Amino acid sequence: MGKKVTQFDVKKGPDSLDDIAAAMLGPTGNLRAPTIRTGKTVLVGFNEEVYAEHLT
Repeated sequence: MGKKVTQFDVKKGPDSLDDIAAAMLGPTGNLRAPTIRTGKTVLVGFNEEVYAEHLT
C-alpha cells in the first residue's frame, strides 16, 4: 500500500488544531475524501487496513 497513516489522540495530548486540520485537508483546501465518522473516531482518506480495523 505505502499510504501514510497519521493518528491524533486529543485525549493524550493537545495536538495543535492547525496540525490536525492540515492532515485532514487536501492540497486544494478541501476535506480529503472519503471521510467517515464512526463513534468518536474520524477516518479521513482511504486506507483498506484502517477501514477493516474500524468498520468490521
